[in-house]
Amino acid sequence: MPDHDSTSPLQSLSDGLAELVTSAAPAMVSVHSHRSRASGFVWRPGLIVTADEALAEDGAVAVVLPGGQSVAATVAGRDPTTDVALLRIDQPAPAPVTLVSATVRAGALALVVGARDGGPCAALGMVALAGAGWRSLRGGAIDARIELSVSVRRSSEGGLVLDAAGRAIGMAVFGPRRRVLVIPSATIERVAAKLASDGRIARGYLGLALQPVKLDDARVGAMVMGVAGAGPGAASGIRQGDVIVAWDGKPIRSVQTLLAALGPDSVGTVVRLSLKRAGEPAEASLTIGERPEA
Repeated sequence: MPDHDSTSPLQSLSDGLAELVTSAAPAMVSVHSHRSRASGFVWRPGLIVTADEALAEDGAVAVVLPGGQSVAATVAGRDPTTDVALLRIDQPAPAPVTLVSATVRAGALALVVGARDGGPCAALGMVALAGAGWRSLRGGAIDARIELSVSVRRSSEGGLVLDAAGRAIGMAVFGPRRRVLVIPSATIERVAAKLASDGRIARGYLGLALQPVKLDDARVGAMVMGVAGAGPGAASGIRQGDVIVAWDGKPIRSVQTLLAALGPDSVGTVVRLSLKRAGEPAEASLTIGERPEA
């Protein structure tokens, strides 16, 4: 029979995990928007970070603080490309979380801490993949690729991801096929700061409506289906019916890949486009503009 007066290794682990959740809980909030429940955390006094994907497109937003008090929130800004949204509340909130850009390794334990009805909820898993920075399908620059092997309830999306030392290394979001991805701390700090100051993240703009088309050599091009009258494409002389076959000398892999290159850093840069115009080669120099607000 085990000696119940001594602490077993499993009990020590259990107590340690519970302590990590307890330590993070004061900064965790529930986020309620139209038909949506998610989690978030206090990033700066009066500012809440949550997952953009889990936030309704319109309607009222409320934040449930630790203890159960519900307060109205406004959207300070949102960036679908990195899945970061920033909410503002006028009521005093708990102390902000300290985000840490720590080295993450595959196989390390990871704890996802969310919030529900004014209290914390948690799930334990491990880092399934840790890699270099990447771009999301919408073109957002994510500073590191971190995937977790963990089962997380829908309402925990937007919650904190802690490492075994209790450091907040990012935010949990759902990727394709409900895989749990981590938006790392460096990305959150960069994007949230821009949302707090400007309310939006600038995106590159071509002023072109594009559609994929197969070329004679089995490669893919981007056919211009429309040209905005005052857009960068029109200014560079691109015409409807042109087919973009290369971007700065590199063949077009897909329209999606081309559009993904239009991140914040692309605004103001000049690109050389190789075209097919009525079957003949042509060139255009285009200065990427800033996408107008909808």
